[in-house]
Amino acid sequence: MAVCIYNTQYINYISKIYVYILLNMNLDQTDYRILHFLQNNARISNVDLADAVGLSPAPCLRRVRAMENAGVIKHYAGIVDAGAVGLPISIFISVSLVRQERSGLEEFEQRIKSYREVMECYMMTGSSDYLVRIVVPDLESYEKFLADKLTRIPDVANIQSSITLKQVVYNTELPLGESLGESLH
Repeated sequence: MAVCIYNTQYINYISKIYVYILLNMNLDQTDYRILHFLQNNARISNVDLADAVGLSPAPCLRRVRAMENAGVIKHYAGIVDAGAVGLPISIFISVSLVRQERSGLEEFEQRIKSYREVMECYMMTGSSDYLVRIVVPDLESYEKFLADKLTRIPDVANIQSSITLKQVVYNTELPLGESLGESLH
């Protein structure tokens, strides 16, 4: 038992050192390669990941844990086909507020985060204050979302919607390492 505690403490110590290093220096090509493989298959085993990036399993796992602890890797998720689960309609909504005061912005953001239909929301520059993407099963559900939720948020002045006809490109992998001029594959 003492050996297991020692090993766990040692691994935690090494991980903390690597987090410190990661936060105080740029990611290297090996880190970008790890991220490339994880973005394409988050279920890859550590052994297979280590083999793919040319490391032994222990240093590979330390790098992954350090990037998790540093917030570089935020979380792991499965990507679900929205149409296959009855949510085929994706709508982008530009929202303008009456005023851009802190309290109004915070109120809008708090409320919009609570709506399950909302997949993404961005504060914008330009003619609208926010760009929101929602998914719904049908247009009636969108009308209900507008009437019961979005238009009831204080200070919403203008709403413009664009309903998607077809998804042309959808990437979940960030283009990492491109500036290094090297292939991650």
